[in-house]
Amino acid sequence: MIEIMWPFSRNAPPQQDPGPEPARASPEAATVADVIHALPDPAFVVDAQGRVAHANALAREVLETDPQGLHLSASLRNPAVLEAVMAASAGEEAVSVDYELRVPMPRSFRAHVSPLGPGHGALVVLRDLTREQQIERMRADFVANASHELRTPLTALTGFLETILGAARNDEKAQAKFLGLMRSQAERMRRLIDDLLSLSRIEMNEHVRPQGEVDLAQVAGHVRDVLSGTAEEFGCELTLSSDGPLLVTGSRDELVQVVQNLVENALKYGSTGKLVEIVLRHDGGWAEVMVRDHGPGIAAEHIPRLTERFYRVNVQESRSRGGTGLGLAIVKHIVSRHRGRLSIASELGKGSEFSVRIPLKFP
Repeated sequence: MIEIMWPFSRNAPPQQDPGPEPARASPEAATVADVIHALPDPAFVVDAQGRVAHANALAREVLETDPQGLHLSASLRNPAVLEAVMAASAGEEAVSVDYELRVPMPRSFRAHVSPLGPGHGALVVLRDLTREQQIERMRADFVANASHELRTPLTALTGFLETILGAARNDEKAQAKFLGLMRSQAERMRRLIDDLLSLSRIEMNEHVRPQGEVDLAQVAGHVRDVLSGTAEEFGCELTLSSDGPLLVTGSRDELVQVVQNLVENALKYGSTGKLVEIVLRHDGGWAEVMVRDHGPGIAAEHIPRLTERFYRVNVQESRSRGGTGLGLAIVKHIVSRHRGRLSIASELGKGSEFSVRIPLKFP
């Protein structure tokens, strides 16, 4: 016999209490989590007690931790944002707060904090302002730097043209000389513009860590092969020693640029020592690349400023050797993008050592 149970049958016997129902995620909670993870920006939900209930992968990347289940103040220590979240949780209107992260890389964000209703906490969505602020700053820097640095070669070109069109109009020997000088100045402008554009591209993406796998030993070997001819021209020996493969997370092209800039500088300014060494080694969880020369060295007062744009120890010598004053600035920003460290040591009369340390991929 089939017995129809209550509430359809009034005569059904009472059921035994099955006990508490096993805990399971509510449809509402699952929906909130799905929405958070679908957002294209870093986002998280904070409950009425200030704990992070849900956080998407982008938020975990920005905060460099998994904040879920922790109080928001454990992973985001900006007082203005925390106050905005408390106010929104109490039912106040949505607000936007600008704030900065200083480590591991300076980044700017706008936090949009919206209430989810009384007792339900707040939704926080972060918008990364770093790139657009960098673009604006680089635009201003590019105009200022380019106008200043290009003025000298342009003035020289104008003077040579006036001479060719005037006093040297019929002097083929003088014309050949001045045309050669004009070509040199034009080449200098090309190098300067190339370096400015390269530096701008690197700075624009400095806050975004590259994701490729690179063997620094292979990078250094490639640079040695490329610059071996240049070393011969300077009458200098270029050597390479390595502990073996040094795998790091990074951009191969940018790391080639780092090592190549350092070796070229060593050859240009330290080749009188007749030896430039590239040394690679493991140092704890770091891969270290050292470029060492045995030339005249650098006075201590110049070392802290070497990575500044257009800073030169000797302006005339740098320009005569084709330097733009941007090589070490480029190195500094690439190393920073790779979450690495650049150190410089030098002693007058004994040479200089430039050391780059990048976190190993598999320490």
